[in-house]
Amino acid sequence: MKLSRTSKIVLSALATASLGLSLAGCQKADTPASLTPVTLNEVAHSIFYAPQYAAIELGYFQEEGIDLTLVNGAGADKVMTALVSGEADIGFMGSEASIYTYANGSKDYAVNFAQLTQRAGNFLVSRQPEEHFEWSSLAGKKVIGGRKGGMPQLVFEYILKKHGLDPAKDLSIDQSINFGLTAAAFPSSDADYTVEFEPFATTLELENSGYVVASLGEESGYVPYTAYSAKKSYLEAHPEIIQKFTNAIQIG
Repeated sequence: MKLSRTSKIVLSALATASLGLSLAGCQKADTPASLTPVTLNEVAHSIFYAPQYAAIELGYFQEEGIDLTLVNGAGADKVMTALVSGEADIGFMGSEASIYTYANGSKDYAVNFAQLTQRAGNFLVSRQPEEHFEWSSLAGKKVIGGRKGGMPQLVFEYILKKHGLDPAKDLSIDQSINFGLTAAAFPSSDADYTVEFEPFATTLELENSGYVVASLGEESGYVPYTAYSAKKSYLEAHPEIIQKFTNAIQIG
């Protein structure tokens, strides 16, 4: 999917507005006695998660009796660390993170209880314009990808295999750059492509440093991309909070 320059500028503006709203939701006075404080640690700030920010700004959490504190974890691994350590009550990240905690044998493992997005929200950005992009074009090329085992990277590898490419042999995927820093690194790197979320894909286009050539969400189809999770002990101790939290997200 090739987005027009105008469409992407609009998305960028919406993203900026959403980030402002989400940050505003973090700046609260003392919690009213009637509200239950809940800390939510999210994987990133993105227009992709607009329903969450709408629920915060429109007061849906407060209507459900929740005083929500939103924290940007900057990566699923960091969000899960905050959740497991008790710094966060609820984590919002790729659904795979909870599977890893369970597979590692944790007794108080994380449980996914609600899903927000069902498609990948990132784009493949090329260094050069490609009006008729084909995934086979990635053969022999270098791509800045995501963290090993993370949902963005898993979806990217799924798409590559779908088009007959072996992620380990047919191209080079650089996974050494931290989440959120890939777009900044792309212009000065030797990579031919990078996989980016908004507003970073738009930023690269506006700076004439890259060109969106494909949507991973369109290509992959439906996947359990992001979900809300809580530790098993928290779910058992506070089922009413989990239900009220889910109600607010659903309305948003």
